[in-house]
Amino acid sequence: MSQPVLAAQLYTIREHTQTVEDFAASMKKIREIGYTSVQVSAIGPIPHEDVKRIVDDNGLTVCITHIGYDRLKDDVDGVIAQHKLWDAPNVAIGSMPNDFRVGGEDAYKRFAEFANGVGEKLYAAGLTFSYHNHSFEFVRFGDRTGLQLIYDETDPRYVQAELDTYWVQHGGGDPAAWIERMTNRMPVVHLKDMAVEVHEGEFHGQPIMAEVGEGNLNWPRVIEACKTANVRWYAVEQDICQRDPFESLAISYRNLQAMGLS
Repeated sequence: MSQPVLAAQLYTIREHTQTVEDFAASMKKIREIGYTSVQVSAIGPIPHEDVKRIVDDNGLTVCITHIGYDRLKDDVDGVIAQHKLWDAPNVAIGSMPNDFRVGGEDAYKRFAEFANGVGEKLYAAGLTFSYHNHSFEFVRFGDRTGLQLIYDETDPRYVQAELDTYWVQHGGGDPAAWIERMTNRMPVVHLKDMAVEVHEGEFHGQPIMAEVGEGNLNWPRVIEACKTANVRWYAVEQDICQRDPFESLAISYRNLQAMGLS
């Protein structure tokens, strides 16, 4: 197994990737922090050729993307062409549409059928397709969660995992155990920490997202699970930052380095 690669999820800095100029400046900062790969997500209407040029110019690669449901449904050929241009081997969907979320077990099965169909087309083109979870998928249908249902009802060749450590914990799951469950079925993992909210010294106890190593997740156990599961890319994501998002990405990077990753 090759050495894991630390990647920056660009959703973290979405406010700084909406124009070509901002995207270029942001990729320079990402590379200066130390990251060598990125997940393209929530960027502005930047031509695909410009994305490729800027990423290459900064010595970065695109390890994976987040592509919306409608585009996957209506334009798989375009998605394939985009990823071939970027030399990006992995495609992911960031969530399932609300109609599937609230429709019960049958709706989850319909989504799994959709995902399997999309994944089969991407697989034929030499790409992987992954599902990125939040916490709502931990709703239970009998003896299994909605998230487990998605993976039970799909072919591992066509639908892989992009587990998010924060959201697994938020849903009451064990991030390390889930990662191990997805051994050889997860090219990219999302790393974010969970802390508790405090305002002016008063403890409120609400969970908040934190830089990797700055919260309460069991990172030695999570990292070991990622190695066991043969995860290739460790993508740092922080949807909401308590400071400048580039600083948050830098803190996570340094902490992961201290854990033996680089």
